[in-house]
Amino acid sequence: MQAVLDYLTKNKARFVSELCDYVRFPSVSAQPQHKNDLLNCAQWVVDHCEGIGLTASLHKTEGHPIVLARTPRPKGKQAKRPSFLVYGHYDVQPPEPFELWKSPPFEPKIVGRSLFGRGSSDNKGQNLAHLKAVEAYLKTSTPLPCDLTFVIEGEEEVGSKSLADFLKREQKQLACDAVVISDTGMPTPKHPALTYGLRGIVAFEVTLHGPARDLHSGIFGGTVDNPAMALCQMMAGLRDKNGRVTVPGFYDRVLPLSAYERKQAARLPFNANEYKKFLGVPQLFGEKGYTPLEQRSCRPTLEINGLTSGYQGHGSKTIVPAWARVKITTRLVPDQRPQEIMKLVIAHLKKICPPTVRIEVEGGHGAEPYVVSPESPRAQAALRALKTAFGCEPVLLREGGSIPIVNDFKKILGAESLLLGLALPDDNAHSPNEKFDLECFTKGQRMAACLWQELAGS
Repeated sequence: MQAVLDYLTKNKARFVSELCDYVRFPSVSAQPQHKNDLLNCAQWVVDHCEGIGLTASLHKTEGHPIVLARTPRPKGKQAKRPSFLVYGHYDVQPPEPFELWKSPPFEPKIVGRSLFGRGSSDNKGQNLAHLKAVEAYLKTSTPLPCDLTFVIEGEEEVGSKSLADFLKREQKQLACDAVVISDTGMPTPKHPALTYGLRGIVAFEVTLHGPARDLHSGIFGGTVDNPAMALCQMMAGLRDKNGRVTVPGFYDRVLPLSAYERKQAARLPFNANEYKKFLGVPQLFGEKGYTPLEQRSCRPTLEINGLTSGYQGHGSKTIVPAWARVKITTRLVPDQRPQEIMKLVIAHLKKICPPTVRIEVEGGHGAEPYVVSPESPRAQAALRALKTAFGCEPVLLREGGSIPIVNDFKKILGAESLLLGLALPDDNAHSPNEKFDLECFTKGQRMAACLWQELAGS
């Protein structure tokens, strides 16, 4: 094992250079003009995997290709070895707005101990850390105590549309004891984290239709309801002064946090004033009776993501708009169910919609919340690997975001996921000036190297 760690140290500079090569691909899955960039990036991953000693292949889908790579399997008859799957994605978020970047998003730049570039943290740096750990085993001829399969996809940022079909199609060769994912985060480099829960999500779009066309607000205003005004009044009624969602039944299935979970959450570093300053808000707001950490990770929410109606151009246009539209998402926690919550919200919206306008609702994507026991043997093995690599006591987290594919891993492969994120809160994932802390990159490789020893023995 020492040879593996020595190899990682010796090749540290080269690994950073290879991460720069990886980040240079503008692999933006949401934008059709980058289709060839995604294909080229996927091929780079295949070539890289083969170069470090893995068997790798490119699998075409209706969307962007999936990379499948496997460690060499021992020859001859042997007792069944533990098998684990490592998941990551090579696609990235759109970089716009370009004017807010301090350096071009696809020209990696190192400043201090951080590498700036779109995708450096989400998720290229994190999945490359796992590949580098396996390279260290293979190049030093150090036996791996388990079999590993890598699945690196190109559609995570647009909903992983092709991955579920791929899992079903390749179910036999993807069979594993557990899935390891580094696509989450940690509070600080001194607080490496195992994320044991994710919020689910359900999205929908609501349109209120008023008059058959935009009307002159002077001639017709006052005789017809304004759909923009009606929609705002409806939206305002969806939460009360204590930050609670007013939809009947919304909280019925919510499981309360255990005393153990609240104790673990209290260990997390948090400064309300620094958090407020980081967000750029005059004051924090959330559901009464819960800490900000609990509000953003362990409690359900209902948010307006976009609101539009009427004239949006320069100057004034005095109209009563014909329609108004809102995009809504709810973040869900165990044991809330996406379809059930959607039905509850839609039923409530129809009930409070005034008869002077017509309501239309279009459903969107959804994912169930995810939680795994932080006290399970594999979770404890992961915590030991984090402690060894980072040299400090790890923490347990619930993340406020959603990774829908973890539920597919559970349903299709029957495997739980261990979420071992390497990103920091200020890495600006999905924002301009995304970066990746290179110390987290290095220690992430050590964590991944130690992880297989710990998991195989668990």
